[in-house]
Amino acid sequence: MARLHARIGTLRQLELLLAVYKEGSITGASKALFLTQPTVSMQLKKLAEAVGTPLYEQLGRKLIFTQTGLEVVRTAREIMASIGQLEMRLADMQGLKAGTLRLAVVTTAKYSIPHLLGEFLQHYPQIDIDFKVGNREQIIDRMAEGEDDFYVFSHPPQHNDLNLHEFLPNPLVAIAQEGHPLSTEKNISLQTFADEPFLIRELGSGTRHAIERHFEQLGVEPNVRMTIESNEAIKHAVMSGLGVSILSSHTLAFGGSSGLARLDVEHLPVTTQWYLASLKARQPSIVARTFLDYVEACGRQSMIAHLDL
Repeated sequence: MARLHARIGTLRQLELLLAVYKEGSITGASKALFLTQPTVSMQLKKLAEAVGTPLYEQLGRKLIFTQTGLEVVRTAREIMASIGQLEMRLADMQGLKAGTLRLAVVTTAKYSIPHLLGEFLQHYPQIDIDFKVGNREQIIDRMAEGEDDFYVFSHPPQHNDLNLHEFLPNPLVAIAQEGHPLSTEKNISLQTFADEPFLIRELGSGTRHAIERHFEQLGVEPNVRMTIESNEAIKHAVMSGLGVSILSSHTLAFGGSSGLARLDVEHLPVTTQWYLASLKARQPSIVARTFLDYVEACGRQSMIAHLDL
């Protein structure tokens, strides 16, 4: 019987397999790794020969992983995670905090989390950051893969497989073009605000999820004029007079608010919180524990001070 390492291939081959699985194609993996396509294809062919069965099938431009291929991917992740944990433990034994912190955050959090990370890295300069951004549904999909240490949500999915750490307020505020007729009024009724042409984030956005739930609970239906897929695009559309909107105050504090006016609307802002979510089934790394300890000890208060909340 062939030895185990001969059956599963080299670490490099496993790394290439993970890249192909992540990118969805040989071409994508080659670009991501700065390798030629023939090099990637040849190494994966050797890996398939070592395993003894195909790892994926090519259907047009799409790769479909076989059951065996998916099992090798799962094992490859475990092996790479174990190596990463070993590197962190060795660094910790030497009195260092080193390794990679993997964060996947919803789009709105991309404004505030980098500031938190900047201060964290001043304390732990040898830690690397793998930072991914997507809308709520995309981050939930990443969570299903289980590759990240933490996921940042304002509305985390409701199931018992998550550890949730509430760490920062995320008020959603009403905005209009600077000079808008409502900008000088006080205690505007929610219905009056909702009757204005309303600009809203795309389906799958946590901000949209919170706004729709808030309006529904109060029995008000916004006059939606446009659906827009980014906070920045909404801000510019509001500045151009295309309508009013509700956005996280973080997008205004860190992303700029020139040309915008915050409106004084009853039942607003919508009160939400940012959460650090982690999978209960995933053993936290030394770096992940260090980050969480930092957030709970001083990172939260530092961010609140930045935001003047």
